[in-house]
Order: sequence, then structure tokens, then C-alpha cells
Amino acid sequence: MNLVPSKEVRSVMQRLAYCLNTSTIRQAKLLDKIRIAGECGYDAIELWNDEMDEYIRSGGKMSDIAKALSDYNLSVPSVIAIHNWMTTSGDEYRKAIDEAKRRMEQAAEVGAKHIVATPPVRSEVPFDPSAAAERYLQLLELGRGIGVLPAVEFLGFSEVVSKVGQAWDIVKLSKASDGSIVLDTFHLYRGGSSLEDVPDLTGQFIAIFHFNDVPAEIPREKLTDADRIYPGDGILPLRQTVEEVMKRGYSGAISLELFNRALWEKDPMEVARIGLEKMKAIVEA
Repeated sequence: MNLVPSKEVRSVMQRLAYCLNTSTIRQAKLLDKIRIAGECGYDAIELWNDEMDEYIRSGGKMSDIAKALSDYNLSVPSVIAIHNWMTTSGDEYRKAIDEAKRRMEQAAEVGAKHIVATPPVRSEVPFDPSAAAERYLQLLELGRGIGVLPAVEFLGFSEVVSKVGQAWDIVKLSKASDGSIVLDTFHLYRGGSSLEDVPDLTGQFIAIFHFNDVPAEIPREKLTDADRIYPGDGILPLRQTVEEVMKRGYSGAISLELFNRALWEKDPMEVARIGLEKMKAIVEA
């Protein structure tokens, strides 16, 4: 593969928005995370419903969050996450949909275009792509009315949806032109899948691109979220992956998403700064 991006690819790269997923600096308070992202020079920030809920419980207001985002000129490409929508039934499913609606409404308050719809890690119900697509379409219909669209996530360690092809099948079977998936370099590797498995996946169907690396010394099947490391510090072919995603027409946000406990012990400003530098070193090389 030619590692030198073409002129066309470079022009698309210039339109990428650098995004900080707040899991990367989990130790900081929510408004500090927004300030840090802004001061470090990120274009966007990816928030979690749970941290916004915690902020509200502590006496804060959603308007405070919206103001901080505006003050630092940060967009919110997506919020994380909707759970329990794929394989539940009865009262559990109805509760999941009610909670999904609440989380979508919260995401709309911070101007998010997408919300991550995550699969279960394990389920007693076998994975049925058609049934999952029907459930996903119901989520989309709900989200359209709110103004926030769910994006199907695959989790490399999930026993249900672990590969990019499975997530993409759900979107295709839904036949929704506004459907999308979450792309993640960690989950591609952890689940043993590749963009080569989804040759028809184009950029318009990628809601957000989560970016991270993995160490060489841990076997693939043993990796956990906590093992994610800075982009460029591990073994993933990140430059090739970026180029391939760009060739497919993606021009959204590339989001640094780490859950590394060692980094949580460090100065969050420094972690965010180094993370941005390492992303740029790969994307703009």
C-alpha cells in the first residue's frame, strides 16, 4: 500500500475535526474537560451521558455545559451512549427505549448530531442481524424526531457484535439512508476485523472515528479498554487506516478515546495535549 496520501486524500484530511473523548481524561471534572479540550486546540469534544447526569446531580445545569462548549468553540459530534436496545424484550426493552429517548434529548441539548448505540457484551439471545436492524430502525425513528441520530457500535470483546461487518450489516438491513456506525481502531483489532471486510462502507455512513493504539506485549484476545494507548505508541497500522477512511470520503471527527488508568493519574491537560500532538503526527504526516 502506498503510504503517501494523494492530493485528494490530503485535502480531505485537512477537513477532519480533532476531537477529545472525555474518557481519556476521566479524572477531571466535566467543565474542566471542556476547558482543557478548548485550550489544547481540539475542534470538538465527545461527551458521555453518565458524566452529564453526574454534573446535574451535583447541582449543575445543562445550560452551563452548553455555555462552556460555546465559550471554547467546541462542537459535540456524538454523545455516549444508548444501551440495552438490541436484545432485550418486554418491560426491559420499554425501559431501554424510554432511557434512550432521555439520553437523545440530553445529547440534543449540547448540539450533538449522533449518539452511540452500543451492543451488549453478552446476551442469552443469539445475534440476529435482521432483528437488530428492526430495533435500530426504531431508534432512528425516535432520534429523527429529537434531532440526534443513533450510530451502531461494535465492541471487539462483545459476544454479540464484535466486528465491523456485523455493525454495518445492521445499518444496511435497516435500509436507512441516515444510518451509521462508529468506527474504532481498538475494536477493529480486538475483534479481529478489518475495513477490508466492509468494502461498501463509505464515509457518509461513519458517524465518528475513535482513534487509539494497542501495545505489542498483550495478546489480541486479552486486550481490554484499559490497555488502549496513545496513537503511534503501539502496533496498529493507524496511518494506513486513516488513509483508507479518508479515501472512502470520511470528513468528520477523529476522536481520541482512551481508558488508560495510568494516564488518569497524570495531569489531564498534559494528557490531552500529548494526545492531540500524536493524532496530528499520524493524520498530517
